[in-house]
Amino acid sequence: MTDYSKLTDLELAALLNESDELAYTEIYNRYKGVLYLHAYSRLKNVEEVNDMIQELFAKLWDKRKTLVLKTNLSNYLYTAVRNRVIDFITHKKIESDYISGFQQFINQGEAATDHLLREKELSRIIEDEIQSLPSKMRQVFELSRKKNHSHREIAYELTLSEKTVKKHVNNALKILRVKLGSLIALMLILLH
Repeated sequence: MTDYSKLTDLELAALLNESDELAYTEIYNRYKGVLYLHAYSRLKNVEEVNDMIQELFAKLWDKRKTLVLKTNLSNYLYTAVRNRVIDFITHKKIESDYISGFQQFINQGEAATDHLLREKELSRIIEDEIQSLPSKMRQVFELSRKKNHSHREIAYELTLSEKTVKKHVNNALKILRVKLGSLIALMLILLH
C-alpha cells in the first residue's frame, strides 16, 4: 500500500491525472490550509475564502484528466488562488462602485424630485396669492412679471398712466410680501 503523504507533488499530480481519489485527498490535505491562509490574508472573509478554496479543489478534480502543470503543483494552486482573490476583489469593487453610483443616482433623483415638488408647490402658492389680488392690480402685475412688459407697454395696453402702473406693481409686491414673506417676494422681484 502506498503512503501518499511521502509522494512528491509531481507524483501526486500524475496519480490525479489517473483519477486517483487518494492522491486528490492528499493534495487537498497538503494545500488546503496554506491556500486558505493565503486567501484569508487578502480577503479577511471566512465564508468567501472557504467557498473559494472549495471551488478551487472542485475544479482541480473536474480538470484532473486534462491538467497539465507548466510549473509545480504548489505554484499552480497558489496562482489559482491568487487569480480567484484578484477576481473577487475586482468583482467586489465593481459591485461597490455600481451600488455607490446607483445610490448616488437615487439620492440625486430624490433631491431633484423633492426640489421639483417644492418648486411646484411654491409656484402654486404664489399663483394663488396673485389670483387673490384686486382685478386691475393683478392684471398689471401679470403683464409686468409674467409677460415681461415694461411699465410703458402696460400703460399703453391698459390705457393707464405709467405712474398708475408702477403704483399697482409696487402695491402688488407689498401685498405678496406680507402674504408670502419677504423671501418669496424677493424671488418675484428677481424674476423680472
